[in-house]
Amino acid sequence: MSTQTKEETFTLEELLAGLKEMHRLILWNDDFNTFDHVIHCMMKYLDYTEAQAGKIAWKVHNEGKCAVLEGSFTEMEIYRKILQQEGLTVSVE
Repeated sequence: MSTQTKEETFTLEELLAGLKEMHRLILWNDDFNTFDHVIHCMMKYLDYTEAQAGKIAWKVHNEGKCAVLEGSFTEMEIYRKILQQEGLTVSVE
């Protein structure tokens, strides 16, 4: 069995912009992730308490999205990839 990985590349401008500005990791509502899965991921990867993760899940459900983390572009990209691998719909702004 072979495993394929997708390599992502960034331009120098993207990397430098990521160092200078604060970016936000946005969690989006979708029709396939359960509240329990979202809460589990927020606790496991972003160190939220169960109560905090529950509030995030409800906010995403009611408002369509929620900023869950803020930091450098590079840091947000790492968390975006991790959460996407868990099936969550996330983006960096």
